[in-house]
Amino acid sequence: MSVQSIAIADSGRPRAERTVFGVIFAISFCHLLNDMMQSLLPAIYPGLKADFHLSFGQIGLITLTYQITASILQPLVGLYADRRPTPLALPGGTLFSLAGLMVLSIAHAYPVLLIGASLLGVGSSVFHPESSRVARMASGGRHGLAQSLFQVGGNAGQALGPLAAALVVVRWGQSSLHFFALLALLSGAVLWNVGAWYKHHGLTLIRAADGGKKAVLLPEGHARRGILVLLALIFSKYVYLASLTSYFTFYLIHRFGVPVRNAQLHLFAFLAAVAVGTILGGPLGDRFGRKPVIWFSILGALPFTLLLPHVDLFWTGPLTVVIGLILASAFPAIVVFAQELVPGKVGMISGLFFGFSFGMGGLGAASLGQLADRFGIEAVYQICAFLPLIGLLAAFLPDTKQAHRPVTPSMKGL
Repeated sequence: MSVQSIAIADSGRPRAERTVFGVIFAISFCHLLNDMMQSLLPAIYPGLKADFHLSFGQIGLITLTYQITASILQPLVGLYADRRPTPLALPGGTLFSLAGLMVLSIAHAYPVLLIGASLLGVGSSVFHPESSRVARMASGGRHGLAQSLFQVGGNAGQALGPLAAALVVVRWGQSSLHFFALLALLSGAVLWNVGAWYKHHGLTLIRAADGGKKAVLLPEGHARRGILVLLALIFSKYVYLASLTSYFTFYLIHRFGVPVRNAQLHLFAFLAAVAVGTILGGPLGDRFGRKPVIWFSILGALPFTLLLPHVDLFWTGPLTVVIGLILASAFPAIVVFAQELVPGKVGMISGLFFGFSFGMGGLGAASLGQLADRFGIEAVYQICAFLPLIGLLAAFLPDTKQAHRPVTPSMKGL
């Protein structure tokens, strides 16, 4: 049974409503470490491109390899964990990230880079579904807030990756990646303790959460339509984000002639804005509803994405910050909305949406790399500017403020 089991709280029992912030912050911290390690890969692309004489298409293939190993495995890990919760999977997954960074630090051939990228992807595929569901388990009914706090750790880690690359990897080279691999050991130690809490207290919270909870009950077709619409919105968001995370530094260097270090700092500012947007999106969804936040966070970015390809360097920085702030607010609301549509499948839904976001980011990076090779890097942003129009599909999201039913023991999964 789910910790909060896609529940809409009524009066509830006090114990079920207590938010366990210590666990949420621990998971968020490990998310920071995990995603900082993961984000070192795109952050070192300029150096890899020069050292290995890579094309944009080959850069995109590295991203695709990483994203595909993460995206395909995540729903499977989540589905397995719904049926058989595995607390030790949390620290165990960090070993793959450690191995991936060690391989990347010594890689001297392009195929070895692909192996290192795939190991990083496996590390993410194990970490995200279980961690997301532990965050929900500890949420005390404040699902949006817990999801935002969990995800902002990842966004902060993604922002720190380019900064770490600018300060360390650019100076000491590819081999310095092995230093960051040590962070996986720290993450593993924290997650070991989280796993112990998960094992000893999770079932108690589950039973407490069950009393006085009601789960969303929608016709099957409406729930399926809602999931498809949410996945389409994820496509829009993450393909656009892929254009910035993978190619923004090249865009700045090519169009404005900025040094690599300055380009990395611009990328850091964008990813920091993504982190802020993420932490705002969940609580706003708790207060005003998921659908309004989803509407604004996808479609609201459109005016700024349309302007971006046509402004000078002075305005490029502020525009990308605004775009990151608005777009990032969508993901916590989307994940929680999807969890409400499919009762009892928190792990599978979390894995599906994290995995799909990774996959779309990878496919987007590979496709945009081919586009940049053929038409130039500036064409990437002229075309991607229209992606937020997909946000109009939010009109087809079902209304979850309708029939409810009590959560029953048949709704399994954490």
